[in-house]
Amino acid sequence: MRNRLMEVLEGQEHNYILPFLWQHGEEEQVIRDEMARVHEAGIDAVCVESRPHPDFLGPKWWKDMDIIMEEARNRGMKVWILDDDHFPTGHAGGKVKEAPAELHRMFLGERYIDTIGPAQGTSLLLDTLLMCGLRPTISQPQHASGKNKLVSVTAVRRNPTDGTLLDDCVDITDLVHDGILYWDIPEGYWRVFIISENKDGGSKEQKDYLNPLDRDSARILLDTVYEAFYERYKADFGQTFIGFFSDEPGFYNDEKTFDFNSRPGKQGVPLPWSREMPALLEQALGAGYRKLLYLLWQDAGEQSKIVRFTYMNIISKLYADNFCGQIGAWCRARGVEYIGHVLEDNNVHARLGPGAGHFFRSLWGQDMSGLDVVLWQIVPGFDELSFRQPTGGETDSEFFHYGLAKLGVSLGHIDPKKLGRTMCEVYGAYGWTEGLKLMKWLTDHMLVRGVNYFVPHAFTQKAFPDPDCPPHMYAGGKNPQYRYYKQLNRYINRISHLISEGRHVATAAVVYHAEAEWSGAAMYFHKPVKKLMQHQIDCDILPIDALLETATVKGGKLHVHREDYECLIVPYAEALPVAMVQRLVQCAEQGLPVRFVEGLPVRSSEGIDVSAELSRLAEHRNVKVIALDKLVQELITAGHFDIRSGQYEPYLRNYHYSHDDLEVFMFFNESPHHTISTKIVLPVQGHVYAYDAFQNRLARLDANEEDDAKAVQLVLHPYESIVLLHGAIPEGYAVQRPEHPIGSEFELKGEWAVSIAEAEQYPHFQEWERLSALTNMSGPDGLPRFAGTFRYETEFAWNESASGALLELGEVYETAEVWLNGEQAGVRICPPYRFEIHDLIKQGTNKLVIEVTNTLVKEQRDFLSSFAQQEPSGLIGPVWVLYTMISED
Repeated sequence: MRNRLMEVLEGQEHNYILPFLWQHGEEEQVIRDEMARVHEAGIDAVCVESRPHPDFLGPKWWKDMDIIMEEARNRGMKVWILDDDHFPTGHAGGKVKEAPAELHRMFLGERYIDTIGPAQGTSLLLDTLLMCGLRPTISQPQHASGKNKLVSVTAVRRNPTDGTLLDDCVDITDLVHDGILYWDIPEGYWRVFIISENKDGGSKEQKDYLNPLDRDSARILLDTVYEAFYERYKADFGQTFIGFFSDEPGFYNDEKTFDFNSRPGKQGVPLPWSREMPALLEQALGAGYRKLLYLLWQDAGEQSKIVRFTYMNIISKLYADNFCGQIGAWCRARGVEYIGHVLEDNNVHARLGPGAGHFFRSLWGQDMSGLDVVLWQIVPGFDELSFRQPTGGETDSEFFHYGLAKLGVSLGHIDPKKLGRTMCEVYGAYGWTEGLKLMKWLTDHMLVRGVNYFVPHAFTQKAFPDPDCPPHMYAGGKNPQYRYYKQLNRYINRISHLISEGRHVATAAVVYHAEAEWSGAAMYFHKPVKKLMQHQIDCDILPIDALLETATVKGGKLHVHREDYECLIVPYAEALPVAMVQRLVQCAEQGLPVRFVEGLPVRSSEGIDVSAELSRLAEHRNVKVIALDKLVQELITAGHFDIRSGQYEPYLRNYHYSHDDLEVFMFFNESPHHTISTKIVLPVQGHVYAYDAFQNRLARLDANEEDDAKAVQLVLHPYESIVLLHGAIPEGYAVQRPEHPIGSEFELKGEWAVSIAEAEQYPHFQEWERLSALTNMSGPDGLPRFAGTFRYETEFAWNESASGALLELGEVYETAEVWLNGEQAGVRICPPYRFEIHDLIKQGTNKLVIEVTNTLVKEQRDFLSSFAQQEPSGLIGPVWVLYTMISED
């Protein structure tokens, strides 16, 4: 029986890569040539990027799409399409602007007037406030352009000493007549809150975007874009045309478009609204909900938290049902799939602004889970300290390194419709500083967390240099590393094939913090995840919805879809929904170990009394409250781990994936500087094999028995990864693991002849100089503006008798290809730059050729690259032959 390993070894793995293919309206041959470049790079799909095209859904657009579809059919490729003409998804090709007013974006706004009483017969002019909107600049109503609708008017008593709001409030909406509030003001200071339904709020960049809370508004996108593709390519749906990609849809209700901290409580910011909201709020908060709406902006203790939780809970569900859920159902009914991602940056995945309110709900309707990494969000070594981005912002590096990918893969694991698939848009907007070395690191960062589909950013057909978010993979033939790009793509497809269509193995589940954050003080989910990850304890993130709706406890374990967890970790939450508190009690009583980090909740999110349930949790033997820095030791003591490391290795990442006949363990050294050398104990018995995904080679490892498990010695250099396998290994495919030569070394110190070639001239080189010592070629005395390939040639004498030999290049920047005596020794796109040469080295004189290719940053010096430190160029070395002498015995 064929298994996934045999398919990989025989080159029959599937395609897991769908790069953006940017369209600008180029000529036919340019489009055909770029499709050829994608295909020859080892990629069998594209995701067509419509944003830069000048005629989306017009005659030129369809002509260009027909060319892409024809090329894809002829090459056996698949086509995805980004689903709008603007970023982010929601413009609907401009059709929202033409839709009825009730389908445009809608917001809830707050204004207030300060008053003092007692005062009989007073009136307040509300019509001008309503007509002028949130930022009035015209004082006369006849000149105002606002079209706001009054929702409620609430008077709240103020403390006469410090002006704070008191509990005394009254709904006086019914006292408004013809735009004027007639009110006999009681004694004291009062603040009158006017809550209105607004059309003029939110980010100006998304002014003419649909309302994702409104089903009919979201339908505009389906009618305009999706139906147009279905009409033209119906016969290709589910065949060549595979699906649609939504790019960062969200609420965008904040005038400051990318304020990642935007949420209820931020002053002056309108909140997402829809026609359904009044009835849903009344159902949740009661008939008097209108007088509570001001608490969405104003702090008044626990009551504000209750109202804000209720509001966020409603809108995140509306988004899930009316936007994402509706589109996903439309696609599946027509045999195609719906994928994409929302903004997750700096924890906005649980907030408003550019967020969509709740990561899991916002993507539940899609057919893959999704995330993205762009703009230097993830940088090797910056896993704790922030990194300054080209946008001017600072990264929450703990979230990006320890939370982001875990969010995505967890959704992929627990939602049956996603089939275990998680997609990452990756590499984009890092600038030409980013070469294959960094791409490989980012790829491994995702693979070792379970991401198994990749959307590289991007191929562009625009004439070089295209300033829009480099690097570009081919760049009109100017990218000198393009010829090695297929090395990375083969690597991606092979490992992705091994971690697909099986089952992820993790011992812990961590509760997603969105509802807790809406309710009060809360710990980010990635705080405990970081601790676990640094000790090689894998986990998934679970939303409360999954725990309430699909999770079961059997045999003391938590089951969600195909996942089994030995314990449930609850990051600190001041409050949790009533149903969740009750569910936690039930889980503990059914035998599941529940660990609360830093404390139990003190109340429910809805304000309903749960004191009895909290007391039961506090007293239950399966429940413990653990300090964050003690959490890992608690799990280890209780046996809640899968693999064990011989020592503390905070940068060793791991992922366990199980097939019926094969166990897959991936390890990656995430440190950019330090080598990891440690013992790893795997929960298997029998032979263990190492799989080299670059060379597509399988080798048996030496493994020792240890407590009904297997222990292997792991040595991983910076940027290095390894896949260990156990199970049904195809007979005859495993080779003897090459012996790592130790004990003897020989440094090459001869003269080097150096020649150079730019991408378009390669392989025709121009002689440069002869060097007696290797040096940084981009230094002031070298070639600081050169981008391309450096060719190093030398000869050395060899008279040793060795049982094994390696060539160690030392420092290389950054892609290296080696020939010894006219035979290729291999290609390396990242450290360690080691090549097996035992079968190539000979007695006497040996000729060595090393080609080192840098990135285009030396020539282009683009804006996006100016935010990162620049590496040297060329071969710096030292270059060694490492070998093992043949014993005379």
